[in-house]
Amino acid sequence: MKMTPEFQKAQANMQPGIITADGFLGNDERNLVDIIMEDEEILISLNCTIEKIIKKMLYLKKAGEKGLGEPITVDGKWEVQVGEARGHLPCPFEDGIFRKVVTKVTNLENNESIIFSDLSIHLIEKHLFFQGKGSPFRLDPLKLIKVLDICK
Repeated sequence: MKMTPEFQKAQANMQPGIITADGFLGNDERNLVDIIMEDEEILISLNCTIEKIIKKMLYLKKAGEKGLGEPITVDGKWEVQVGEARGHLPCPFEDGIFRKVVTKVTNLENNESIIFSDLSIHLIEKHLFFQGKGSPFRLDPLKLIKVLDICK
């Protein structure tokens, strides 16, 4: 993959203070394409797909919404809490605007947790972007797979 003008623009939009105070790259100094490619290689090595990840994230988010902001247990395996703040966030790739909905999922079997937003779901599904290392909303693919209990 090459750093096209579209990727360059998206990476500029991901800098701290442009869309969010902390940005999307954390302390990761690699270019956007290298970040995406490394995470994609991890998924390939585990025989895991974006589709499996997104399907489980959406399932848990939808189930968690039934808690009306309070944590609930889903399938006896996950504690899920979904909360919404006022406002919206634009995608740094400039292809959508997303409500500020945050989902926290804890796998009750291994006590590992992840937090993701609606924008996070979009970034993974459409752009294969889990965010840069050190970013507050980075979803490390290995941890994500462990919490969601998929792709064993």
